[in-house]
Amino acid sequence: MATVLGTDIDLSDNSFWALPYDQRMAAFAELRARATAPLFAEPRFPLIKPGPGYYALTRHADIVAASRHPEVFSSEPASNSIPDMPRFLATYFGSMINMDDPRHARLRRIVSRAFTPKLVTGLKAEIEATAAQIVDGLLARRTGDFVAEAAARLPIQVICAMMGIPEDRHAMVHAHTNRILAGSDPEFTGVPPDAGPLRTKLVGPVAMYRLVRAGRQLHHLASALGRERRRHPTDDLTSKLVNADVDGDALTDQEFGSFFILLVVAGNETTRTALSHALMLLTDHPDQMELLQSDFDRHIVGALDEILRYATPVTQFRRTLTRDHDLFGTPLKKGDKVLLFYNAANRDPEVFEDPDRFDITRTPNPHLSFGGPGPHFCLGAHLARTEMTALLRELFARAPSIRAVGEPDRLTSSFINGIKRLRYEISEIE
Repeated sequence: MATVLGTDIDLSDNSFWALPYDQRMAAFAELRARATAPLFAEPRFPLIKPGPGYYALTRHADIVAASRHPEVFSSEPASNSIPDMPRFLATYFGSMINMDDPRHARLRRIVSRAFTPKLVTGLKAEIEATAAQIVDGLLARRTGDFVAEAAARLPIQVICAMMGIPEDRHAMVHAHTNRILAGSDPEFTGVPPDAGPLRTKLVGPVAMYRLVRAGRQLHHLASALGRERRRHPTDDLTSKLVNADVDGDALTDQEFGSFFILLVVAGNETTRTALSHALMLLTDHPDQMELLQSDFDRHIVGALDEILRYATPVTQFRRTLTRDHDLFGTPLKKGDKVLLFYNAANRDPEVFEDPDRFDITRTPNPHLSFGGPGPHFCLGAHLARTEMTALLRELFARAPSIRAVGEPDRLTSSFINGIKRLRYEISEIE
């Protein structure tokens, strides 16, 4: 077990992330109340030398400040992993989220010319048609797994259609995105949680092997698709990206491959997780379900923001200090690592009144679920909102009696607040 410096809560221990969700949030409330950010020892990963530890930032003000000052809180050399990413991983996962300006600005400028709100608006009819097909299936079955049949199905179909990924590769893309985000979850590593000391030795290597294999397979798919679209351009997003030329600048093959992985992973997971939590939260809070269904158009924007705040699909990202800095009383040194725990910031009582209350009319709602303010605000936020709105509108118009049944099967992960399975039932059909 990784040791913890200054606290009995161990965010680097896999067993912490297997605790009931309410217990984990109570632990973050305790950390948030401390005068300074606690320092944790880093978890160990195979083939990677452990670093000196990381500070856990849990307050809203801390994360906003870090996000607004990338010149101090750097995304390099890695933002999506606690250890520095070795070259064999950076080939697949070294995307622009792991870069600062000017490299980040260059890539974002190129991809933003292709991945625009106008593009998403143009896909709205297709997204709505896909949502309608999904609800057709739910109505036919009346009960089943909401994650597999709806929450995961919509974003993977949409992002694959956007990228021009052949339909016979959709299942492969879905499987590999699951493996990339699975972390140490026993279902994906194949190492049972009761394996004792053997689990500690096996989980890291197995998870690393599956991560590298998934990254390699998706990178190969991106390379093949990119070559095809350079020879025979179409109107899909892959064509726009590989043929983009901004003032004589274009994506390299490696840059396109890593962005492709970022897009299919992030474009799938945030929406999938938020939709899964949406059904669970609205079931657990019937007054909020009734309010949303009473006037969907009036309340859906507030409902989405509250679902995203309360569920916080992406738990944390990392930053590294470029110089000594005092962050509201926490003295940080050049080279120190900090983890931005968005889930904790989204329950900060200094910002959100009665933060543990689920309230779709909450205003203002400055949640940080798409990242804090600054250059790394989520590029796909508009797409995620469009997809969520389309499915929830279709669902509540045609199956307003749908409810989650039983407890969710949660992903054991320090990165994604995922739900693997969530049973639903539709008692009546309109």
